Amino acid sequence: MGAPVLNSVTLLTQAQILGQQLAEESAEYDRSGEANFSAFERISQLRLGALRVPVEYGGAGGSIPELARLVAALAKGDPSVAQAMLPHFVFVERTRLMATPEQCARFLSQVAQGTLVGGASAELGGQYRGEMRTRLTRHGDAYRLSGEKHYSTGALMGQLLKVLALDDNDQSVLVVIPADRPGVVRHSDWSGMGQRGTLSGRTELHDIKVEEHEVMRVHRWQQQRHHTGSASQIVHCAIEVGIAQAALSDAAGWARSKVRAVKESGLPQGNKDPYLLHKVGEIAARTHGAEALVLLAAEQIELASDARFSGAAPEEIEQLAIDAAVITAEAKAIVTEAALFACQTLFDVGGASMTLRKHGLDRHWRNARTHTTHDPVAWKYRAIGDFRVNGCPPPISYLY
Repeated sequence: MGAPVLNSVTLLTQAQILGQQLAEESAEYDRSGEANFSAFERISQLRLGALRVPVEYGGAGGSIPELARLVAALAKGDPSVAQAMLPHFVFVERTRLMATPEQCARFLSQVAQGTLVGGASAELGGQYRGEMRTRLTRHGDAYRLSGEKHYSTGALMGQLLKVLALDDNDQSVLVVIPADRPGVVRHSDWSGMGQRGTLSGRTELHDIKVEEHEVMRVHRWQQQRHHTGSASQIVHCAIEVGIAQAALSDAAGWARSKVRAVKESGLPQGNKDPYLLHKVGEIAARTHGAEALVLLAAEQIELASDARFSGAAPEEIEQLAIDAAVITAEAKAIVTEAALFACQTLFDVGGASMTLRKHGLDRHWRNARTHTTHDPVAWKYRAIGDFRVNGCPPPISYLY
């Protein structure tokens, strides 16, 4: 018998259950600095990575809002696990848009069966972020891939590896190869203060043989507006929602059972302290407000995605992609601030005893601070303002 038919509602339920399990494990993994490889085995077995894979390839055909909820559920449990999955979810979106029909059938069918995809894109050096030296060169009827990636999120957990490179014409290509192919050397040397288990170490690429069907020609999409930049950003947003939700849960739990009353309050129990309740209420309001904006942005991305894949008029596709980029930038800016606020204000609830290492609550702030450095919020606000004031759309970029 084949694998059971996937259902997005079922996958969301399973992600929430898994997130609860990860929450019980995350503090210990953070202390050790090790990645939770068993989490990825469970994700693969549950086929959570197939949420956005179309039904015709064996996936669940889920929506962007459902993707945001799934990622947030994982991130509430362990944001390192959620972030390690980011290249996988981005791969699904971009394969649907940028791959040939044959490549879609080949790769998305594998994802539907539980295959996970790691990423190897970012490099050090160069004048600007995103510049590349990794090369794919023609070699007879195949290619050779050589280079080094500094950040390779999820590379050590993926069965497939997606590598961004330049071809002989200096055009962008996405190379998709088995992660254990000869010449691929993956390192577990990520040393960030937070998000310690994202498997974001270096990847060396030594003269690797690549076949034609493993090369996606993505250059045109750097000049043509599309929704997959917003789709990748919404995954980042959902990770920060999950971090804030985890901080809120721990703040409320601590206030409920572990806080002693301040003598001058005249109250018998700390959980009646109005100032403490104000702090928890403020964390909750900011967290849930940010979550609502993220889900609103996810709905707008879904509209842009539907327009693209249903063959809508070019001007409609363009406008919906612009609308998605703007509101997703707003969501990213607000959820960044909400996550940082939640993880810092957490310690105003319980005082010095909350800072003991045995509780591991500092991981929330370290995770939030590390993850929110991905995209400068100042540039998000600038792009939002330029659109609202001057009608100037955000840049055509994978960051919008």
